[in-house]
Amino acid sequence: MKKTLLLLALLLSGICFAQSEVINNYKYIIIPEKFSFLKENNKYELNSLTKMVFEKYGFKAYYTNDKMPDELALNKCLALYGDLKDDSGLLSTGLLIQIKDCSGQVLFTSKEGKSKQKDYKKAYYEALREASASLASLNYKYVGPATAAVTTQEIKPVTSSPAATPVPVNVEGQLFAQPIANGYQLVDTTPKVVAKMYKTSQQDYYTAQGDNKNGVIFKKGNDWFFEYYQNDKLVSEKLNIKF
Repeated sequence: MKKTLLLLALLLSGICFAQSEVINNYKYIIIPEKFSFLKENNKYELNSLTKMVFEKYGFKAYYTNDKMPDELALNKCLALYGDLKDDSGLLSTGLLIQIKDCSGQVLFTSKEGKSKQKDYKKAYYEALREASASLASLNYKYVGPATAAVTTQEIKPVTSSPAATPVPVNVEGQLFAQPIANGYQLVDTTPKVVAKMYKTSQQDYYTAQGDNKNGVIFKKGNDWFFEYYQNDKLVSEKLNIKF
């Protein structure tokens, strides 16, 4: 029994560490002006309180329609997205805090905050306060995305199926574009999914994300490029993509 509990504790600590590693790559977080379970913008001042909670734990938080830094205004995938989920029952109000990336993938879900207050505003405040305590476990501190060297070479096509979870971008060889909903996933020769690129209104121009980089992938002439900001400097990497 003790061994089982120890293994469970180690597993949970490993999951929290992995979540923190990914989340620490993001400088910004965007908060909606209206949560899906409420009918009005900032109902009960819950959106502004949620923004304050994220700021308390070190995030640079913006509302959806705020004026944003140039790099973020050009590429919303540089930000995380904060959300609340209503998990209320008949006798109590319940809230969960979620952190997602720009593709909607959930990176973090808090423990449920509950309240038995009858007044809705007081109940939501109490539930949010309890749920927000989970954010401390992330130990959030922005460290910035990692960089990778760029070379190109010819390789044989991949014959086995790729992994489902993105890993840090590796552009040392040819990448294979496989269709997904709203874009493509780029697969290396391991084979692993190293990045995902999502369609925009512009032809041959995609928002893109790997495990450690967020930016845009676009075609210039006959070549493809991945551009992103690193330490406030624009980095451009040439990619060898086979569609």
